[in-house]
Amino acid sequence: MTSANGPTATSTSSRRKFQVYTDKHLDRLLTRARLSEPERLAARAVATVLPFRTNAYVVDDLIDWAAAPDDPIYRLVFPQEDMLPAEEVAHLADLLRRDAPLAERTRAANRVRARLNPHPAGQLQLNVPTHKDEELAGVQHKYDETVLYFPKQGQTCHAYCTYCFRWAQFIGEPDLKMAGEDVDELCAYLREHPRVTSVLFTGGDPMIMTAHVLRRYIEPLLQLEQIESIRIGTKSLAYWPFKFVSDNDADDMLRIFSDVVDSGRNLAFMAHFSHPRELELPIVQEAVRRIQNTGAVIRTQAPLIRSINDNAADWESMWRKQVALGMVPYYMFVERDTGPQDYFAVPLARAHEIFSAAYQNISGLGRTVRGPSMSATPGKVCVDGVVDLFGERVFALHLIQARNSDLVGKPFFAKYDPTAVWLDDLKPAFADHFPFDYPG
Repeated sequence: MTSANGPTATSTSSRRKFQVYTDKHLDRLLTRARLSEPERLAARAVATVLPFRTNAYVVDDLIDWAAAPDDPIYRLVFPQEDMLPAEEVAHLADLLRRDAPLAERTRAANRVRARLNPHPAGQLQLNVPTHKDEELAGVQHKYDETVLYFPKQGQTCHAYCTYCFRWAQFIGEPDLKMAGEDVDELCAYLREHPRVTSVLFTGGDPMIMTAHVLRRYIEPLLQLEQIESIRIGTKSLAYWPFKFVSDNDADDMLRIFSDVVDSGRNLAFMAHFSHPRELELPIVQEAVRRIQNTGAVIRTQAPLIRSINDNAADWESMWRKQVALGMVPYYMFVERDTGPQDYFAVPLARAHEIFSAAYQNISGLGRTVRGPSMSATPGKVCVDGVVDLFGERVFALHLIQARNSDLVGKPFFAKYDPTAVWLDDLKPAFADHFPFDYPG
């Protein structure tokens, strides 16, 4: 339950039933934030484009309703009127107000979605590999050593956070969704690419799947000697920790993790924590302990999100708590150029200031974290700082990971721009192009 002083653990029993809230519950939930009828209508209009879904744990245990609509967890999960241009919200709201036919509302929402860059960084054009002259469904291969897999049954989530760069996975348009279910085909592709040593299960959220379904995807990979690590990207620790404590198949899920570790491989549990509150409740800490007892390593990551965690104190708090619980801080990401980026984005210069201020106040154990990092078309571009060179102020950057592996670790410079929020906003400094603009 929540109180005037914030969330408490009183409603977090050791056993909870997973209860979903969707757009049909949205108006009622918005009244708890004391929104007026026009404000609720505007939020519902946004939800026709950016789908809404959450669960009772987030609503009852993480959101401080006394502080809503300014509460950061509320703002993270619920649609906000200014996530889309005012004229588009007004049009969508008018369609809802006059109960326009569903087909008309869907067409209007699709037109807005098409302008939101639903698959950034060339995900569909550049990352989808082929096998036997056919595109591999649900597979992306951007970096030599890592393949991403989108299991069909994992293309939902415990909450559709409005900042999610894969929001297109949730809207029900087959042409926009990445999803695969032929793990034999995946294994055949991996055998043909022996440089691949790591498979990342992603989505959506793979931890929405049952243990029985996840095992069907995991076990065949354990027959491939080349695979050294299996990663699972998930928000479940923050939004449904009962998955690993009291759900009916919690023990079965943890046995899968143990089986991966016992096979001599690394099971990397890539946990998304966006705000310190998501780490506070005892149920989360119990779930962390149970996962770690399997031998899995929990690594943490999140984007820097305006109005949610755009201050050094929150990041310092998260990294300290994560280290204290035995987790490994991994990435601070920059808000991707998709969906409501304009709403959530933090300028790169400010992002680096926040990262540096938090980084300098944590111990070396937490300095495993990298960032601020942009997962852009050429690779993961890290902002190392702002420096003055040859009388010019510039950004210093390097590629943590790259589509062209020869560029990994390569430093480069960009002209300083205090308003830039993404790589495409930057211009080269001391050169006429960036290293990745030309092959080689």
